[in-house]
Amino acid sequence: MNVFGIAGRSGMGKTTLLERLVPALTARGLRVSLIKHSHKDIEVDRPGKDSYRLREAGCQEVLLLGRSRWALMHELRGDEEPPLDYLLSRIQACDLVLVEGFKGGDFPKLEVWRAEEGKPMLWPDWPGIVALASDAPPPDLALPWVDLADTAAVLALVLAHAAPVALASR
Repeated sequence: MNVFGIAGRSGMGKTTLLERLVPALTARGLRVSLIKHSHKDIEVDRPGKDSYRLREAGCQEVLLLGRSRWALMHELRGDEEPPLDYLLSRIQACDLVLVEGFKGGDFPKLEVWRAEEGKPMLWPDWPGIVALASDAPPPDLALPWVDLADTAAVLALVLAHAAPVALASR
């Protein structure tokens, strides 16, 4: 299993890029998974449902299985967020795990940046950034650049820089 990150500040187009990149990767026969880190509280369950009620009653984990998918929810209940290597160890076998977020993690990642958003780049202050994807190359950039609209170029960069995962114990 290899890992590659897509990083950038909010509103830069990371998810839009991933929506194009994932089909390009799967078209090459790769099994792709994703870990997305959010600074917001997330809810994948609904109030009133049995699974929600049992989670609220104190279950540490609830696994839902339906006809089309299953989901495992783990309650932190005040514990610290687990590190990325722990989360990677929970992913089923695949060829590539794309990671959105975990900006501070030291694994290879592509920064998505748009000058018109008026926000500074993460690079060079964040580790692991191997290239920048943007609408136009910023002047005096000492980092490889790819056109954000060029899915084939982004795909080639991801495949060239994805790194093997050293998994934490399960």
